[in-house]
Amino acid sequence: MTTMTDAALAEFKMPDVGEGLTEAEILKWFVAPGDTVTDGQVVCEVETAKAAVELPIPFNGVVRELRFPEGTTVDVGQVIIAVDVSGGSAPAEPAAPAETEAPAETAATPVQEAAPEEEAAPTGRQPVLVGYGVAESSTKRRARKSAQDQAEAAGTYYAAAVQAELNGSGAADVAAEAAAPAPARVGERPLAKPPVRKLAKDLGVDLTAVVPSGPDGIITREDVHAAVAQASAQAAQTAPAQAPVSAPQPVAAETAAPAAAPAAGTDARETRIPVKGVRKAIAQAMVGSAFTAPHVTEFVTVDVTRTMKLVEELKQDKAFAGLRVNPLLLISKALLVAIRRNPDVNAAWDEANQEIVQKHYVNLGIAAATPRGLVVPNIKDAHAKTLPELAASLGELVSTAKDGKTTPAAMQGGTVTISNVGVFGVDTGTPILNPGESAILAVGAIKLQPWVHKGKVKPRQVTTLALSFDHRLVDGELGSKVLADVAAILEQPKRLITWA
Repeated sequence: MTTMTDAALAEFKMPDVGEGLTEAEILKWFVAPGDTVTDGQVVCEVETAKAAVELPIPFNGVVRELRFPEGTTVDVGQVIIAVDVSGGSAPAEPAAPAETEAPAETAATPVQEAAPEEEAAPTGRQPVLVGYGVAESSTKRRARKSAQDQAEAAGTYYAAAVQAELNGSGAADVAAEAAAPAPARVGERPLAKPPVRKLAKDLGVDLTAVVPSGPDGIITREDVHAAVAQASAQAAQTAPAQAPVSAPQPVAAETAAPAAAPAAGTDARETRIPVKGVRKAIAQAMVGSAFTAPHVTEFVTVDVTRTMKLVEELKQDKAFAGLRVNPLLLISKALLVAIRRNPDVNAAWDEANQEIVQKHYVNLGIAAATPRGLVVPNIKDAHAKTLPELAASLGELVSTAKDGKTTPAAMQGGTVTISNVGVFGVDTGTPILNPGESAILAVGAIKLQPWVHKGKVKPRQVTTLALSFDHRLVDGELGSKVLADVAAILEQPKRLITWA
């Protein structure tokens, strides 16, 4: 690399969206070394665990180096691109992003490492995915090992932990313990970000016993997964006859996933796909939900012929001109009315404070299948919207999700969710709760079926509804009332008026 002064080289770090995300995958670079960039120009597209986002750069200059290639998952705070802002025309050096992942605090030019208690000077505004202006942290960092030492220790540790998980070898555990950095000392609070602490809590992992591999001794999510894998291997060694049914297994499988999928030939019997991005977030969320909240699912089959007739009538109504009107609109409204009649169902379980948090608003989540995987954006304050407003919000939500442009904020704060599995021709299912929510309604396919109507068997439009709820805060009576109300409204949609 060309030697340059600190003032001439500006480094752009992977920004923090402020939503608890700690990493993002670089999907595509829009610039190359030697290109000129301007303030606000989009330089790359990244995928977090929640959405794909384009990153604008906050300064003018010439690209000197791309630190990571496309497809690499990078921690928030790590430098991803270096730009010469001096205005000179020194030749750009070819990028070598695959060599070393520099820590977030490491400068691109050779400098002396700061003393342990030295505080970094402010460097101006810091970029985030939704804008600029985050204040520079004044936290003092403790002295750390060199990046090379950390990488070697962490690599040996993870290799041993994964091998132990696969074959139950105690020797691998010994090798990992010998190579890994020491865990936090007794009485010392382990260093970990809030999402990592929550993950450890959900998986029952004691952070004081976890070996850190991050900069400054910070425990990462991979460290927690490795601890789970090691515990699973030890359990398998002591009780080999027992079938592995513990909750952390799907998470442990993520740790064992390869960094990149090998190219498969036409006769390949297996293809390995790295677990990352949205798919990784879904796996972690579903494991945490399924093995944390006690699920109960109830079913009801209902004649929705009148609702289907109303849908056709609303399509001709001028109030809905240009809006998407479909059965999901009336199903959503029916659920909102049922929640208003049974408000206790709209709540959340606060494990830390041992409290039930009742919500006096409804952020209605809609599960949407997208090219990037399942996402669950929600309509904020759906309870306060008129039917045309709800139709407009549903149309915008679905269109944005299909385009892969759903923002992290749109997926935060949901209270209840609807999953329309009927669009795939499925009759019903047992949906898993979205983490932090109390209920989820699955809607099956609407089909013409023989039905007893007014004492005679007639062809009617029929569907099956399934409501899953958290039995810690929703008992069987309450859950049954909510499901019965939704069914009653869809059978007689005039109740949307009489029950309002």
